[in-house]
Amino acid sequence: MKKESKKDHMEKIYVLDTNVVIHDPSAIYAYPKDKIVIPITVIEETDQFKKGLDEKSRNARQFSRILDSLREQNSLAKGVKLKNGGTLQVALAHKIDEEMEDILITDVNDNLILGTAYKFKQDNPSKEVIMVSKDANVRIKADAIGLKAINYEMGTINFEELYTGVLKKEVSGAEVDKFKEQAEVKNIFGLTCYNQFLLLYEKDKFKHNVIAKYHKDEDVVRPLQFYKGEPIWGIKALNPEQEAAFDILLDDSIKIVSLIGIAGTGKTLLALAAGLQKIIEEEKYTKLIVTRPIFPLGKDIGYLPGTKKEKYNPWMQPIYDNMEILLQSRESKEEKREKGKFGRKRTSSLDEFLDYGFIELEPLTYIRGRSLPDQFIIVDEAQNLSPHEMKTIITRAGDRTKVVLTGDPYQIDIPYLDSGSNGLSVVVEKFKDEKLSGHVTLVKGERSVLSEMAAKYL
Repeated sequence: MKKESKKDHMEKIYVLDTNVVIHDPSAIYAYPKDKIVIPITVIEETDQFKKGLDEKSRNARQFSRILDSLREQNSLAKGVKLKNGGTLQVALAHKIDEEMEDILITDVNDNLILGTAYKFKQDNPSKEVIMVSKDANVRIKADAIGLKAINYEMGTINFEELYTGVLKKEVSGAEVDKFKEQAEVKNIFGLTCYNQFLLLYEKDKFKHNVIAKYHKDEDVVRPLQFYKGEPIWGIKALNPEQEAAFDILLDDSIKIVSLIGIAGTGKTLLALAAGLQKIIEEEKYTKLIVTRPIFPLGKDIGYLPGTKKEKYNPWMQPIYDNMEILLQSRESKEEKREKGKFGRKRTSSLDEFLDYGFIELEPLTYIRGRSLPDQFIIVDEAQNLSPHEMKTIITRAGDRTKVVLTGDPYQIDIPYLDSGSNGLSVVVEKFKDEKLSGHVTLVKGERSVLSEMAAKYL
């Protein structure tokens, strides 16, 4: 293979926006053999974040440490060599070129960064100067003044091609019936990943179907082993994807499960039902921990009045709603009649579970540094976590712990995260061929017809 010469690679100049280095402190190494420019305005902006306790602040401090270590080699203003063959320079220009003053407001940091990029383009007409930003408005303004602009997409996933966990094959009704009669079928369907599911369905008669699981070590497909259609904590699967989800949720050999789906597909409800089944009925784990991000992750909730539980209650209300459904579904008709027409509220029963220590509702703010062995952990709204935050949570799992991630990558509330760069999507794609991992994308809303319609059209 011919080795690439310096002439073959024309050096480009990448100017990084603040949101890039806050998202990924190692972004300066993302473009080998090229020149990386950090405007002094970026240094000033990261300095504003360094004192906090959230992910943004930790990344700001890490970025400062990286630059400080590089400073020991040479003056950053003159440029230093990077280990990947490129160079890094901190640009001291702090004002917009006179040519741009009539276009860009001079006291806006974004515009100062764009001004730096524009100056490098003027000073290096033979080289390609590229503005790198996760802010769409910055990229739009860069394009307007004639600068090439790109999104920082290192480590992102193509969400349109995201692994679904279920391979669907359209067959005849006779083939569906024949498949149901067999205890094991060789993999002739193109299944490739551990714990992947096969859905065979008849055209125009989708209810005439069968869902089965792929066993990669033997390269065979077998019927579901852990979910047989019976109610789990009073809840039954209403579609094949929910059956598949229950099967991996109830399989103790699978240590990390991810469930993706739009609102109303049952992600959280299925996870809670399986968790309660494993904790209360089967006693496989010591505790069910349910958590979800407080936006942004790491934001101190101490300014709210009351105890930690009282502060966290507004964020956990969706969990209480799902718990209410599960607890009510366990009541017998006789119990309901004894309690009267309207029945007794079930919050006391949930309080009992909390008091006995079976269930713990924990803010993600306080999960860093903990070790959580022998527990069933549910992380709801996981699409609002960055890959690094997701790593922090998963590495808390101790021996015999199962982690369940639920979320909808189309509903992201954190700036600079999208459907392809959030931690949930990254976990789905990176873990898809691991034996300890299972994933299902839920597609059909089961909350109500109205809910499914809203999720589809709005």
